[in-house]
Amino acid sequence: MFNVEVNGPFVAFFVFAAIMIGGAVLMISLEKVVHMVVSMAAVFLGLAGMYVLLDAEFAAFVQVLIYAGAVSILMVFGIMMTKHNAEKEPVRPLHETLAAVGALSLFGLLFYAIRQTDIPETGAAGAPGAVTDNTLAIGELLYTGYIVPFELLSVLLTVAFIGAISLAKKEAE
Repeated sequence: MFNVEVNGPFVAFFVFAAIMIGGAVLMISLEKVVHMVVSMAAVFLGLAGMYVLLDAEFAAFVQVLIYAGAVSILMVFGIMMTKHNAEKEPVRPLHETLAAVGALSLFGLLFYAIRQTDIPETGAAGAPGAVTDNTLAIGELLYTGYIVPFELLSVLLTVAFIGAISLAKKEAE
């Protein structure tokens, strides 16, 4: 049933998976918000490693640059600039037990679905006719077929940024 060849990418997958799962568990288990952000950054870095294993170097670079870097720093600044009271929730063992059973059931379902899926074998360079330069393919597609949505998104982000500044300015007055 488990005919698995242990090689570098196989081991790397489990290392990155352990980093991501550990970071996710720490994210929901820790009590200090700054520690939560650091564990979330570990999840982002593990996901970037998964992207590298999938030969999506551009996605890995963007993942590290935007999420692990910018979003984590933004969250730390947000934590530092806001007031938050650390109120402890009451311990609910029934709730925690049901959550654990649900998580294990989901894991079992996903494991079964993945094991039953017939994944076609591809060559070392991927599917026949696949583009080997991911960044070039993304750039060509983004700036030819999707230029209008790309520009509309930039305008939307600019408007959201200006709106956030005006709301923050009104609160400061």
